[in-house]
Amino acid sequence: MQPLLQADAICVTFGGLKAVDGVSFSLNAGEIVGLIGPNGAGKTTLFNALVGLQPLTSGTVWLDGERVCGLKPHKVARLGMTKTFQNAALFPDMSVKENVTTAALLRHDLKGARAKADTVLRKLDLTPIADADVADLTFPQKALVEMARALATEPRVLLLDEVMAALTPAEMDEVMAVIRALKAEGLAFLVVEHHMRAIMALCDRLLAVNFGRLIADGTPAQVAAHPQVIEAYLGHGAAGKEAAHA
Repeated sequence: MQPLLQADAICVTFGGLKAVDGVSFSLNAGEIVGLIGPNGAGKTTLFNALVGLQPLTSGTVWLDGERVCGLKPHKVARLGMTKTFQNAALFPDMSVKENVTTAALLRHDLKGARAKADTVLRKLDLTPIADADVADLTFPQKALVEMARALATEPRVLLLDEVMAALTPAEMDEVMAVIRALKAEGLAFLVVEHHMRAIMALCDRLLAVNFGRLIADGTPAQVAAHPQVIEAYLGHGAAGKEAAHA
């Protein structure tokens, strides 16, 4: 079976610094893959490269067999891949529904976009704040609206960048339930998340990066036990503890 997303030897260089250094991986429909690594490891740069926000120095990105590297972000989104932003990049002078409706215009006219926004807001339990101004929301609420806006583009691959930051454990569980429900519908996820409890419980597979290079690819238990991952990211002894409590 052909992977939904295929990244081949991706490199992104800034001057003499290789922020992403020859990273290759695949992602299947209905799969949740976590991307872990210490701060500065290249995770966000890799995300930006996949969706066209950051030009590749070399390498190739394929989405459902179609080459997407070099395309503008809106064209990559139209083909079915988009991302959320770690610092929610919402329109502060618009309501929650207006923000989500704007994203839905990628595939719908205004009437259809409003209907799509209503559907997504219900799915994420955001209907009660649909008319609230984004500027008045808490950080966790903004993160959920950011996720709703990405879903409104009807992606097949969704890249989530720290959507669970600042959430309480109960809120985290609610978001993970939504992600699992979307996975059951065939949506594929690539997730950057520092909450190891969430990563270990949510993901089918983990990719670990350090200094821009892929150092491990496997199940959460396999990656958590990998010596290079323990040293680079989790700290000695932490991997086993996280796996035991996942």
